[in-house]
Amino acid sequence: MSGCANNKQPTKPINLLPMKIESKVFLNNQFLPTKYTCDGTSVNPSLKIADVPAEAKSLVLIVDDPDAPSGDFVHWLVWNIDPKITDIEEGSVPAGGIQGTGSSGTAGYVPPCPPSGVHHYTFKLYALDTKLGLPNTTTKTELLTAMQGRVINETAMIGLYSRK
Repeated sequence: MSGCANNKQPTKPINLLPMKIESKVFLNNQFLPTKYTCDGTSVNPSLKIADVPAEAKSLVLIVDDPDAPSGDFVHWLVWNIDPKITDIEEGSVPAGGIQGTGSSGTAGYVPPCPPSGVHHYTFKLYALDTKLGLPNTTTKTELLTAMQGRVINETAMIGLYSRK
């Protein structure tokens, strides 16, 4: 036989469309409005989700700040989000979502509040081929471990913030 490629099917579906996460209140790599920070009302911004793979069983949202003085600061962990969701409303937990324990030691959205300089807040969205059976005491490290081998698509956007 000639040098034919392996004809085995991939173990994960190949997604032709990249998943999207956007916000109507800030653009990627632009500043978050003060309202969504510790200097405002401290609610999560609204987010719009598009092009989730049809085979997704759940979504995961991780919001963190890699610029924090002590290293990565986790602001929000949410998993088992309904993959049919297209909008996460301001100040709300996404449909079906379970919130995990962030760097503050509590579950739920912790608003950006950098001690100095401009910080980058990364909103990462993952499509999984399963739902996760994790308690709300789960940390980012534990969540990422549980997600290994289950991610079928991912995307991210960044919001900036600096205290005046």
